[in-house]
Amino acid sequence: MLWNTLLLALRSIRRNLMRSCLTILGIVIGVAAVITMVTLGNGATKSVADQISSMGSNLLMVLPGQRFGPGAVPGAPFRIADVDAVRHQITAARAVAPVVSKSATAVYQANNWATAVTGSSNEYFEAGNWEIASGRNFTEVEERSGKAVCVIGETVREKLFGRQNPVGSQIRIKQFSCEVIGLLRAKGQASMGQDQDDTVVMPLRTVQRRIAGNQDIGRMTISVKEGASIDTVKDQLSRLLRERRNIGDNEDDDFRVMDTRQIAEALTSTTKILTMLLGAVAAVSLLVGGIGIMNIMLVSVTERTREIGIRLAIGALEREVLLQFLIEAVVLSSLGGLVGIALATAASISLAGLMDIPYLFDLGINLLSFLFSAAIGVIFGYFPARRAAGLNPIDALRHE
Repeated sequence: MLWNTLLLALRSIRRNLMRSCLTILGIVIGVAAVITMVTLGNGATKSVADQISSMGSNLLMVLPGQRFGPGAVPGAPFRIADVDAVRHQITAARAVAPVVSKSATAVYQANNWATAVTGSSNEYFEAGNWEIASGRNFTEVEERSGKAVCVIGETVREKLFGRQNPVGSQIRIKQFSCEVIGLLRAKGQASMGQDQDDTVVMPLRTVQRRIAGNQDIGRMTISVKEGASIDTVKDQLSRLLRERRNIGDNEDDDFRVMDTRQIAEALTSTTKILTMLLGAVAAVSLLVGGIGIMNIMLVSVTERTREIGIRLAIGALEREVLLQFLIEAVVLSSLGGLVGIALATAASISLAGLMDIPYLFDLGINLLSFLFSAAIGVIFGYFPARRAAGLNPIDALRHE
């Protein structure tokens, strides 16, 4: 019986093919929108997590001042003695890199490019997971003497040198020449949108003497050893720096310790919330599609009143008529779900490529969307099916 009922439903759908296609359009759009939004949201979340991890594993950044933005209380810059104290007293620190960042224009022959100049030590490369693509990093003599050498990022190489190998060339920064001794392997965009490869790294003393004009250190970048507790290291850092900066027991810190884990959790939770919100908005179109199915099924019941009367008159049971129209509605919505999944897959792959985020196939959301589309058919198809099954055979046969 069920197979015959399914065949009747498919025959009715095929008989009104154009109307059936327009009926499932709302379901197709709804399913495609939900899956696409969730898939792109998951890809964006993964992209943010990857960008955070590219900054360095188990990374802490220590900055002067209490917070960013309006009302921020500035703090005194760090000194090299603070860096040495952290390096020697925080045993769980794998690498401690002092950092001074300044904006400057790099010039090579007729090309120039405004970039970020970073002064630091070789521990900067280790803490930030930087790899040398070609050339080398600083020698101990170059760091100690503040020699005019630099390691450049991929973006700077592209803007100044094109495809030429920059190692061994001289570029001009401010009023002095600097020898390019190394090229960093590309990392791409960071989580906040900045280009990590748009950088020129020099020895700390070189930047302090020739660009900054002081001995201040803007921040410390600290990589924690694998297996060590980051929270414990943060507590040790706070106690050490409060002591060195003579901060009283009742006074607030004039520095802040930022954990890349916290940054990653904050950004990924934001993208997840946005993904859920977009998915919920897209799901509204599924309800609209369900209402469309109900309307068309009601029209179908009216058009086929005489057919229903004949079936009831020759012995068809009410539940058989109910099942016929209910299956017809479920088949329509399920077809819409399958078409929507196919459309969403194509759209997700295309948009992920355009947005430069990974495409992550989510079996769960695809199954959930399909089951939800089938449930829409049951819910919105029941009332028309119940109306058809409740028709009086004599009244139905009189209907023209």
